[in-house]
Amino acid sequence: MHGSHAPARRIIAVKSGGEAAIPDWQACFAELAPHLEVRWWDDPQVAPEDVDYVIVWQPEPGRLAAYPNLRLILSSAAGTDHITSDPSWPRHLPIVRAVTPEASQRMAEFIVMSTLALMRDLKRAITGQHQRVWDNFEVDRCAWDMRVGILGLGSMGAASARMLRSVGFGVSGWSRSQKAIEGITCHAGREGLDAFLKETDILVCLLPNTPETTGLINADLLAKLPAGAGLINAGRGTHMVLEDVLSALDSGQLSGAVLDVFEEEPLLADNPAWTHPKVIVTPHIGSIASRRARAAFYAEQIRRFEAGEPMDALYDPVAGY
Repeated sequence: MHGSHAPARRIIAVKSGGEAAIPDWQACFAELAPHLEVRWWDDPQVAPEDVDYVIVWQPEPGRLAAYPNLRLILSSAAGTDHITSDPSWPRHLPIVRAVTPEASQRMAEFIVMSTLALMRDLKRAITGQHQRVWDNFEVDRCAWDMRVGILGLGSMGAASARMLRSVGFGVSGWSRSQKAIEGITCHAGREGLDAFLKETDILVCLLPNTPETTGLINADLLAKLPAGAGLINAGRGTHMVLEDVLSALDSGQLSGAVLDVFEEEPLLADNPAWTHPKVIVTPHIGSIASRRARAAFYAEQIRRFEAGEPMDALYDPVAGY
């Protein structure tokens, strides 16, 4: 095995899924890229100078900068703000975002499930079940009668748009720069936002976390939706002003919401979202790709990195995601 073409042994320090997940990560990489040695992030027997790669979720500030020979940062999620919020993160290093085909499929499934739940008022049926009340209610619309608008048309937004179309929804999308997706009406830029909102019965947020998107889902934006619209936020908690969302639900401007992400997670027990009659709270489960799918994606990106080939899903510091 030690011929001239065997790749050099490399160490990956992993902070994703906790220490209990390390054997699983090790098994995946042993099969996919045997030259990569997976070690726990806080393994005292790993010298910082020996670490080549990291797979991380919310690394403690200063930790990445403490690896003098680090070559590549692999985010355990599609976002990078949990890395770049560290003032000392090594800006000369590339960050690969975990945008796997499986992650996009899972997010699309979550968005379709949530859209149908809002349209069919699943919350009302579940409430009736808890109260043991046979509340036989009718819903007057089907997917053909409704238009879903998606904020953010990256790989997850595009996959969600296509799956919603296949169910029968009319779908439009909005992004910062113009996109073209077959069968989807695409709006772009600040100037395209109002027209997009006006024709949206259920608003889906899948935006990246940037300074421009912080607090975007506020009272002003929600007022531009048709009265009685629905909201699904599976982007980031920072995108929405929760008080404004709850006020819009109370006034009837919004008829229901599925909220998967919050500014502070886990959501505190006294947060009013938990008990709001028109809110379905899910615990940031919109899209978690399987460990094996992420390991395969990371192994391929590391292979490309070591071969000097272009990598997928690289963080762009100018765009902020």
